[in-house]
Amino acid sequence: MRFMPQTVVVRRGDRVTWINRDLFPHTVTAAGKFDSGQIASGGSWTYVARKVGEYDYACTLHVGMTGRLEVR
Repeated sequence: MRFMPQTVVVRRGDRVTWINRDLFPHTVTAAGKFDSGQIASGGSWTYVARKVGEYDYACTLHVGMTGRLEVR
């Protein structure tokens, strides 16, 4: 029920994959930037970091789950 690591640092053009190892579905959502939709238990979602910046994201199903993607 948390993102690990909470902060992910990548370079522009890198692919970032979130893997859901919980028993519940989750999302990876940065409002207006990216949204994984629901990721089922055991599923994954990959995002290509095309723009430099810092993106705070959360699970829309579990609002206490937050993380940050830093693209350099």
